[in-house]
Amino acid sequence: MSVTKTAPFLATALCLLIGTAAFAQDTTPAAPPAAPVEGDAPTTNGLSMGKTEGEEAPADGVGTTYLAESFGSWEQRCVKTEDGADPCQLYQLLKDSDDNAVAEISIFGLPAGQEAAAGATVIVPLETLLTADLTMVVDTGKARKYPFSWCSNIGCIARVGFTQAEVDGFKKGNEAKLTIVPVVAPDQKVELTVSLSGFTAGYEAVNKANGN
Repeated sequence: MSVTKTAPFLATALCLLIGTAAFAQDTTPAAPPAAPVEGDAPTTNGLSMGKTEGEEAPADGVGTTYLAESFGSWEQRCVKTEDGADPCQLYQLLKDSDDNAVAEISIFGLPAGQEAAAGATVIVPLETLLTADLTMVVDTGKARKYPFSWCSNIGCIARVGFTQAEVDGFKKGNEAKLTIVPVVAPDQKVELTVSLSGFTAGYEAVNKANGN
């Protein structure tokens, strides 16, 4: 990260982004505790009594995000559906030089015949200066700027489209750089590295899973 440390900015990033689903937000109000199902740990007065390691029931349920496979620096994350046609995206959590989680990027192929061959969702901390836009550059190529679409409780989101030529650049490249500007220090920049290791295999796997 090529910036003087701004503690509030990174603290916000760490709190907001660790464990965030890559592309499925749940804005439904919290429901009352469900009745225990077969395989759950026994409870007494609402307290879990635990269970022996190895007895855990697999996570399931429609809307659950799960890791399907890993490809280098990327993860194929999918959302469980009723019919089993689970939509997937290629995901990477972006960290700074101190291993703090700062941002997330998810990439997915789009149907052929349109200008954008792929789409991406980038989530950054709420304390990002939105008017500075999101900047991305692959290796020594030319940087491109993308506006932010909206902010929610998980962070600020940019929805990005890539041409086929840009996707091919990801496949051939070593790394991309994402740059954002913290609102608390508008004269500084936060630069994050997106490793492209495993991108080609992961992107093809996601497209296959999605039927593209």
